[in-house]
Amino acid sequence: MNEITVQDAITAFADWMEPTDAELSAIEAEMPLILADVDLVDAQITAMDHTPNDVDARRVRRALARVLAERAKLTNCTAAVPAGGAA
Repeated sequence: MNEITVQDAITAFADWMEPTDAELSAIEAEMPLILADVDLVDAQITAMDHTPNDVDARRVRRALARVLAERAKLTNCTAAVPAGGAA
C-alpha cells in the first residue's frame, strides 16, 4: 500500500511548483477563449434543460461564433510571435 509521507505533503506545496510569470501570462492571454467556451457550454446546457426553441438555438450559435472568433484571435496573436517566444 502506498503511504503519503509528511515530505510528500510538504513538497506538494513547494514554491517551485507555483506557475511561472510566463505561464500566468499565457493563461491571461487565453482567458477570453476560456470564458467564451464556458458561455458555449452554458448555452448548450440551457438548451438541453428543456425543449429547445429558436432563442436557445440563437444563443448557442452566438456562443459558438464567439468561441471561433476568440480562437482565431488567439491563433493570430500566437502566430505573430517569432520562434523562441521573444516578443
